[in-house]
Amino acid sequence: MLNPEAYRSRFPLLQSKLHLANCSQGPLSIDVVEALNSYQHSLLHSGMDWSTWMGEVEQARAEFAQLIGASANDISVLGSVSDTISAIASCLPIYGRKRIVTTVDEFPTVGHAWLASAHHERSNVTFVKSDDRLYTAEMIEPYLGQDTAVLGVHFVSYYNATLLNIRALADVAHSHGALLLVDAYQGLGTVPLDVTESGADIVVSGNLKYLLGIPGIAFMYVRPGLSSDLQPGITGWFGRVNPFNFDATKLDFAPGARRFDMGTPPVIAAYAARAGMRLVQEVGVPAIYEHVQKISQQVLDGARERGLEVASPLDVTKKGASTAIRVGSHSHDIEAEMGKRGVIVSARADVIRIAPHFFTTEQDVERTLDELASACEMVGEPIP
Repeated sequence: MLNPEAYRSRFPLLQSKLHLANCSQGPLSIDVVEALNSYQHSLLHSGMDWSTWMGEVEQARAEFAQLIGASANDISVLGSVSDTISAIASCLPIYGRKRIVTTVDEFPTVGHAWLASAHHERSNVTFVKSDDRLYTAEMIEPYLGQDTAVLGVHFVSYYNATLLNIRALADVAHSHGALLLVDAYQGLGTVPLDVTESGADIVVSGNLKYLLGIPGIAFMYVRPGLSSDLQPGITGWFGRVNPFNFDATKLDFAPGARRFDMGTPPVIAAYAARAGMRLVQEVGVPAIYEHVQKISQQVLDGARERGLEVASPLDVTKKGASTAIRVGSHSHDIEAEMGKRGVIVSARADVIRIAPHFFTTEQDVERTLDELASACEMVGEPIP
């Protein structure tokens, strides 16, 4: 059984605040601080140490690969999830197909990238809407056809943490000859995902949430054998077979997912990403998942006991780490009020998201819910 108290001393912020906004930004650990200091030291005392810096990028690539059960050669290192989706969109049409099927409940950057592709007539986009935000294979299948290139979905909803069945969605996409792209940002680090077992063709994620890194880096898994069929329309010198040939007249794509690498990689973010993922791996995602499910059940029960309206699935096996509490139009004011009380949560639209991690205790949850109920009354969203 995971003991959250064993890890709290590694997060200085937890000495003064409750942090339950891991769906937005994880707290900085001393592991990550030490990694950032190491990079700073190399800048100050070595000046230019590219072999070490690139080694750190490769270690981060390998760490992400291990996290999802992949090979490092099937991982691309980019600057953000926006970059990853745009890179795939630039490959359209794929196998002569141009249609993207996705949902209205994707994080906005995903839909924006697909729409930008459509604006340049590289694709057509179909948005699917579900009243309960649950997208099943049976619901999605009628929208798939012979012209569908990619089905793009989330692993865990950024809004209310609804967890999708990726294996079933992969099977239905493949039955129509389409690829499955998964935005796993809201799940990785707290919900196990093995890319081979999932059947996903492309998986993307950043590192600043449950993987405990900082902004500025993202990773993209591309299924072995698929990369050679994809010709990116946006690229950079690190996407070459040998970037250090310095030949501006030759466009040769690197093998595997490395063909999607762009310009000089985000070195400082790679240092942080590697350290954050190593900490997650040290604790173990299966153990984290078990702990977070227990804490999520406490959030669900405690919210209802206090008369708060839950906007997430009520079954913890059907959701990710966060729980959305519907608070109305003043959600950002409530978030700010909670911050004044030393409790960090995250507002989205009409909800407050309470997102625990392996260091979250039962006492954290009780105080957070008490403060949330009080803040709702104060800010002007009284509990029904």
